[in-house]
Order: sequence, then C-alpha cells, then structure tokens
Amino acid sequence: MESRIEGETVFVSAASGAVGANVCQIAKLKGCRVIGSVGSDAKGQWLLDECGVDAVINYKTCGDISKALAQAAPEGIDVYFENVGGDHLQAALEVMNPYGRIAACGMIASYNNAEPAPGPNNLMLIVGKKIRINGFIVSDHGDMRDQFLSEMIPWIQDGKVKSRETVFEGIDNAVDAFLGLFSGENFGKMVVKL
Repeated sequence: MESRIEGETVFVSAASGAVGANVCQIAKLKGCRVIGSVGSDAKGQWLLDECGVDAVINYKTCGDISKALAQAAPEGIDVYFENVGGDHLQAALEVMNPYGRIAACGMIASYNNAEPAPGPNNLMLIVGKKIRINGFIVSDHGDMRDQFLSEMIPWIQDGKVKSRETVFEGIDNAVDAFLGLFSGENFGKMVVKL
C-alpha cells in the first residue's frame, strides 16, 4: 500500500477487534478520518471514547451497511482495511474514491460457510474507480518491524494506543473462546489464560 494517508478517510471493518482497533488508532495518529464497523453499541462507544475514531457503524443494527457507510463518509473513503468481507466489502467498493486502496487482512464473514457465499455484485467498480486491492499478512513486512516498533512502543507507553482483551479461563474453555471469535463475542483480543 502506498504511504500517502494524512487527511484521507479510512474505513475499518471488525474495528474493535485486536487488529482493527490498532488500525483505527494508527490511522488517527497518522492524521486520518476513521470510520469503524462493529457488532455492538458498547464496542462502538469504546472506539469513539477511547480510540478517537470519528464515526462507528453497528452493522447488526444499521439496517443497510452500504447506506450507513455512505452517510458516515459523504465524501467517500480512500482506504479500506478489510477484516470481514461480504457486505462490508460491497459497501466499501460503493463509496470508495477513485484510486482507493484496500488492504485485505481477513474475511471472517465467510470463514465458517459450509457453501461458498455469493461475492459482492459490484466488483466492476474496481476497474472504473481504479481501486488497488492487496492481501495483507504482517509476516510479509518484517523489513518494517523496527520502524513500526519505533512508533508503536511510544504510542502504547504514552497511552495513545489502547487495547482490550476478552479472557477465557482454562484450557477447557479454549474451544468456546475460538468459536466466540466467529460470533463476535470477543471484545478486542481473545485470550485463553492457562
């Protein structure tokens, strides 16, 4: 992904999860307007109050994620950090500005599908809007580790980046913890404490 970012609008799905919350906060620290999608009002309030995002969408109660995103981003979005897929990807493509970028980190909406889910029906927008989509796996960016840590460690130490954890006690609860990831039971990082 290209490095221009200050002043851009960033949309993050699964925004209160361990990855999404960090993306939201880093984007804010880099001077972006940030919109996060979450599955509960409590998660949204935490993003607004503690993480400083500009707008949140509760995808479970908004009715139509595409309309909600268009309202939250009337001037469009420039970057989409993809964690969900499905209707979130469709919505992002609808409101993406020309030359927008998508970092595809995950697509949790389809992880448990027994049958392939229909994809977004608006993929042609990628061509007309000249959208760039890249898969994102952190292990591909080891060369940037020192640079990342030089910024992230002070942000954490200064309280500029916050995190949440959902803790399950004991190995007997590991399966429930894992399954809870797919139903949105976790708030932040899911941890099994041994």
